[in-house]
Amino acid sequence: YYELGLPAGIASDGSEVIGEPAARRGIAIQARVNMETFAADGSVVPAAGTLTVFSPPSGPGVRVDTYGRPGLVTSPRYDSLLAKVITHVRGTSWPAAVRKARTALGEFGVEGVRTNIGLLRELLGDSGIQSGWVTTDFLDEKLPALAAAALAHQQDVRVAPVELYPGEEVLRAQLAGTVVEVAAEGEAFGAGAPLVVLEAMKMQHVLTAPDPLRTVRSLVAPGQVVGTGDPLLVFTRTGAEDGTESYSTAMDLDRPRADLDEVHGRHLLTRDEGREAAVAKRHARGRRTARENITDLVDPGSFVEYGALAIAAQRSRRSEEDLIANTPADGLVAGLARIGGAEAVVVSYDYTVLAGTQGMRNHAKTDRVFELATRKRLPVVLFAEGGGGRPGDTDVGGHAGLDVPTFRMLAALSGRVPLVSIVSGRCFAGNAALAGVCDVIIATPDANIGMGGPAMIEGGGLGVYPPEAIGPIDVQRHNGVVDLVARDEAHAVSLAKQYLSYFDGPIREWAAPDPRAARHVIPENRLRAYDVHRVIESIFDVGSVLELRPDYGVGIVTALVRVEGVAYGLIANSTHHLGGAIDAEAADKAGDFLALCESFRLPLVSLCDTPGFMVGPDAEKEAAVRRFGRMFVLGARLTVPLGMIILRKGYGLGAMAMAGGSFRAPQFTVAWPTGEIGGMGLEGAVRLGFSKELAAEQDPIQRQQLFDKLVAAAYQHGKALRSATTFELDDVIDPADSRAWITRLPGG
Repeated sequence: YYELGLPAGIASDGSEVIGEPAARRGIAIQARVNMETFAADGSVVPAAGTLTVFSPPSGPGVRVDTYGRPGLVTSPRYDSLLAKVITHVRGTSWPAAVRKARTALGEFGVEGVRTNIGLLRELLGDSGIQSGWVTTDFLDEKLPALAAAALAHQQDVRVAPVELYPGEEVLRAQLAGTVVEVAAEGEAFGAGAPLVVLEAMKMQHVLTAPDPLRTVRSLVAPGQVVGTGDPLLVFTRTGAEDGTESYSTAMDLDRPRADLDEVHGRHLLTRDEGREAAVAKRHARGRRTARENITDLVDPGSFVEYGALAIAAQRSRRSEEDLIANTPADGLVAGLARIGGAEAVVVSYDYTVLAGTQGMRNHAKTDRVFELATRKRLPVVLFAEGGGGRPGDTDVGGHAGLDVPTFRMLAALSGRVPLVSIVSGRCFAGNAALAGVCDVIIATPDANIGMGGPAMIEGGGLGVYPPEAIGPIDVQRHNGVVDLVARDEAHAVSLAKQYLSYFDGPIREWAAPDPRAARHVIPENRLRAYDVHRVIESIFDVGSVLELRPDYGVGIVTALVRVEGVAYGLIANSTHHLGGAIDAEAADKAGDFLALCESFRLPLVSLCDTPGFMVGPDAEKEAAVRRFGRMFVLGARLTVPLGMIILRKGYGLGAMAMAGGSFRAPQFTVAWPTGEIGGMGLEGAVRLGFSKELAAEQDPIQRQQLFDKLVAAAYQHGKALRSATTFELDDVIDPADSRAWITRLPGG
């Protein structure tokens, strides 16, 4: 208090407060007297009864706030606070303040109801309290001992004696409370049968028969307040000879309960089997439901749904029955599950509910599970089909909804956990925005993906278009939006599971290709193009290659692969596009992939065959300088291990970018026998370096022969074997040994 400077009048923002600073005039202590006692272990036991004596302390520096009075019948139904005893001393002596509070409590006379006065006095008598040096775990350590000391001096509340005849016994209250039910007189009960029900603090407690017995007479009536130990009824033990059977507490596990049936009924309305019409309409279009997709994605029985009973926030315009029947789960199925044995968050917009739009309740659900993904670092799989914000939700304040955290929360997970979006059908506005922040978008041929749907486009005066004209798959697969095109929803789910598997560690079962095949995939003619996919298949585990964005930036192949079951990232130049030259799109694609592998700690393999970056007036129109520069930046940021194999050409800045910025950046830089390296492409180097000699030769045939001779000489100079002699490369290897080099990478 004083360290914060509050008495001096200092505001939270550091400014001065107008008015007189507070003056310290002494020390006050408040003791709260409750109608309760403490058991020897420190547990609280509420008390109630009739105040036969109630004499609060008084005098200078003593104030008592209370409702107590002699004859008051207290109730255990409410707060047990009976009185506040506030004492005050002038000056700064803490021990004096403690002594005054303890003395005042000693002068407080209460009979008829047990209180915690004894415990409060023991507490104030503790040396730690008196010195003022206590820690936050003080009560945890001291309460049992203090409660035991208080019990030793506690006066018993007088209980009126009960006149009993031979063989009769009394059932007494084990806690203070109000009588709710009491057994009928003269009835026989088996052991364990309920005899009296008491209510305390709004909870009902059942007192049962200790043995077979017969009730003789009741001493209380429903509504009567009793204290701990008060007599409730008189009984006689009967034994088994009178035929009384023991009361069985065994329950019928299959007995229906109305409350449970109600819950099951509500859940049924959210599931496919309770929505036959909606499911039939979905199937008629050749599509699966949101729940069918999730069932296919996750391990059997592992999905735990959050917010299944939520409905659209439209109670002010629609009946609750209508909302329950037609807006199940508010159009969003979300929860936790296991995919391939690993826990994940799964979210699916339900296009059968309000066209998959984003309502306030389903925003709350996405926020809930995205928070769980953040807290537990779980991957997220999002089925994005539907539109954006739903203007029809009325049960919210009149605002634009721009303060919802959904989009920021998912974006904040990017780079921290794998994010996968599956798109089938129409995905516009808010749905598209969420899909767009995912690492990978998997889409089916019928997908349309756009930041605005037909209504938004028309409303903005931008024309009238059918949904099929907005972001069709043939556009989005070639511009880099869609990473993988699936045949259908089932195939999309299969691809999602395959993608996530690369981040779950090594797999036990794998098959290697025949290593000899790698020796024959590069043509001996250095001018002959080849399919780099055949090279990839000759190196990496059979069936382990998952190529991402194959239709975008086609000059570079980016893929997730395995060697001996261990996952790696792969970048490789394709000579079928610009002879392997890296253009702007390929540089962007490679940079994005480097960032992905860095985020999820995947070692990288680079298969280099490039004459360099693409240059020329047309290339510069694509912002090549910036986009090529970004590839260098992301390469320099790599902390995961990188290994580069030069398949054939390794020229100029492009080859350096494939190596993370320098041939010394990778953990290894090796070449196949077909490898050749140089500061720039051989043909260009000859034309530039020998331009005068070539210009001096007037005969075109002689000029070409001279050019070919100079190129051949440059080739011999730049052959990988020659470069290895100057240690510009770590080695020139048999292609069949490529897998062995890759497994040397950490994690391999």
